[in-house]
Amino acid sequence: MQRIVITGLGVISPIGNNVKEFGENLFAGRGGTATMTFPSRGQDVTFPAAPVKGFVPEEYIDPKKIPMLDRFSQFAVAAATQAMRDSGIVLTEENAERMAVITGTGVGGQGTLEEQYNKLLDPAGSGRVHPFTIPRLMANAGSSQISMALGIKGPGFTVASACASAIHAMGVTLSMLRSGLIDSAITGGAEACLTLGTLRGWEALRVMAPDVCRPFSGGRLGMVLGEGAGMFVLETEEKARKRGAKIYGEFAGFGMSSDAKDITTPDKAGAARAVVNCLGDARMSPDDIDYINAHGTGTRINDATETGALKIALGARAKEIALSSSKSMFGHALGAAGALEMLATILSVNADVAPPTINYLERDPECDLDYVPNEARPMKIRVALNNSFAFGGLNAAVAVRKFA
Repeated sequence: MQRIVITGLGVISPIGNNVKEFGENLFAGRGGTATMTFPSRGQDVTFPAAPVKGFVPEEYIDPKKIPMLDRFSQFAVAAATQAMRDSGIVLTEENAERMAVITGTGVGGQGTLEEQYNKLLDPAGSGRVHPFTIPRLMANAGSSQISMALGIKGPGFTVASACASAIHAMGVTLSMLRSGLIDSAITGGAEACLTLGTLRGWEALRVMAPDVCRPFSGGRLGMVLGEGAGMFVLETEEKARKRGAKIYGEFAGFGMSSDAKDITTPDKAGAARAVVNCLGDARMSPDDIDYINAHGTGTRINDATETGALKIALGARAKEIALSSSKSMFGHALGAAGALEMLATILSVNADVAPPTINYLERDPECDLDYVPNEARPMKIRVALNNSFAFGGLNAAVAVRKFA
């Protein structure tokens, strides 16, 4: 079976709009949470959230084409363009047909959808919607716009599986590369859903924190929504070595599972199966794992469930492994969450540093593992896992191995 390697990185996020800035803030423990204000029924309402700041789409997209792209597609194209440039791949007619674009999103063009509904419902409005409404809001818009922007002519599609979307997209990419269907791919996830309707929806579920996200900590009160995109170039080791590419690591394994129990309440046995399946795919044991970038949403039930799942999957080794939640810094970006966390995982393996779980206050009896509280930890990281556990009971885990 061919080894699959990571040769390009790109990101737009609440803690940085390029890989260098993202990495610096990640390891320094600088959070991207802010207060967002929306007009609603004649008054302003506020929410803690983690928005992307200082993003300039014109740096990546022809200004004439920007009106065709929802914010999530703009993020997707920008991050993919960064990753492609970083990889050094030069497309030709031949290799463009052997490269894929496989991305994930949870809700797609939510900003466009809400904006156009508001136009329709405004008594003083025209009652018309933008002519590009459908091309902007469709879930596959991000992957399609990447293909067109970069000239990639191989398979292109989008995976939508809530908070596991990006990791599922990467897992599908891994399988296609191993099988020989493609030689290289851009994969990852993008999301831009910080709208009044989305925030109200999550608020109604009673899982939103009133201030900041405190994963695994005693006193945690919920999640903080984020947005952004993480994109990666994956290719076979043979192709990467042949062109002398720099290699950030090996995408060594992938596992997934379904709880088959509840649409919102997670099941630790189901999550554990995804981790076990990932280790099996990577031909690894729990002793091989040095660090875990956890799903870690900051809600009481999810963090306790993930802790229990890791104990099932890893046994006694679970208490010896450092793990942290990057969502404490850049929020929960839904379908893009796994992509932002994949970048954090890759950077951790390369830097031999476990990023912190910031905002951590105190130990919780239900969360008794090593969560790297508040400060990054230099340590040897040979292999790291990245977990994503989604509504619908959809679970995924990936393994990244230091390349040698």
